[in-house]
Amino acid sequence: MRTSTMEKNKKLTAADLVYIAVFAGIMAVCSWISIPAAVPFTMQTFAVFFAFAVLGGRRGTLAVLVYILMGVVGLPVFAGFQGGIGALAGASGGYIIGFLGSALVMWGMEKLAGRKPWMQVLIMILGLLVCYAFGTAWFMVVYMASTGPVGLLTVLGWCVFPFLLPDVLKILLALVLGKRIGKYAAIRR
Repeated sequence: MRTSTMEKNKKLTAADLVYIAVFAGIMAVCSWISIPAAVPFTMQTFAVFFAFAVLGGRRGTLAVLVYILMGVVGLPVFAGFQGGIGALAGASGGYIIGFLGSALVMWGMEKLAGRKPWMQVLIMILGLLVCYAFGTAWFMVVYMASTGPVGLLTVLGWCVFPFLLPDVLKILLALVLGKRIGKYAAIRR
């Protein structure tokens, strides 16, 4: 596994901060590409995986954190141009928090397993499962508090099963574009 200078000295450069900010912005724009549903279909998951593919685990995780913090302070960066704590407290807010859990898991797995392309696919699928777990658990809590009991399979039918194939395609797209951009951009992982 190739360790970058940044990982060795743990300091972020000005260029790193710019990349993190740009990818946080990409996440915001991708969240606005939305099809409303119980859990909106957005391109946010693509943006999270794309940040990981291009920036690597550490900077990709920081980009996700910056994106979430932008939303927490009220900037309309979440699906449906929402922002603020209320957006996170809503039924689909767990998926946004799940992005951070996903990024942290992907970063940790990257450190353990490296950045081989086939390994990145597995790492991203694991990250997706973490996001689904956070989001589905939170959706159930919010839904049951406001509406009443609901079964896990019902919630999975609303919040996970319809998104499996599109999310796997987003992972593949993120890897392909990440590899291409990594070739031409001066972005060191």
